[in-house]
Amino acid sequence: MVTTRNRGRSAGITTAFAALSAVGVLCAGSAFAATSIDIQNAGSDTVGVNYACESGAGVSSVQAMVGGTNADKPSSTGTQMAVTCDGSQHSATIPMSPAADGTPVQSGDQVQVRVALVDSGGTVVTGQAKAFTLQ
Repeated sequence: MVTTRNRGRSAGITTAFAALSAVGVLCAGSAFAATSIDIQNAGSDTVGVNYACESGAGVSSVQAMVGGTNADKPSSTGTQMAVTCDGSQHSATIPMSPAADGTPVQSGDQVQVRVALVDSGGTVVTGQAKAFTLQ
């Protein structure tokens, strides 16, 4: 019995798969690149961020948590419901409120700030964490 391989067909399938994968990665990369958030400053009662999201990203709020760098719970939390998702960069100031059982932090303390663009189901679309000296 003679066995032959159809190398031309395998090469064609491999090339087609690679091309489709590359297109998928490029499309996904551009969609993800349009949704971002960056912490600008952190104070005892507000957190400032710059963010961008596309209208189809599903973002419904910007949320923040502030706490000591080694804390297991946030000292304060906040939500900004006024979010504009149009692909452009925007700024938001998130009002912070003390957390129920968090350790209070004061101006001058080293803190960890976490922010996120969140959808209506509470799922983080994108987020960031940074260390700051509280203003």
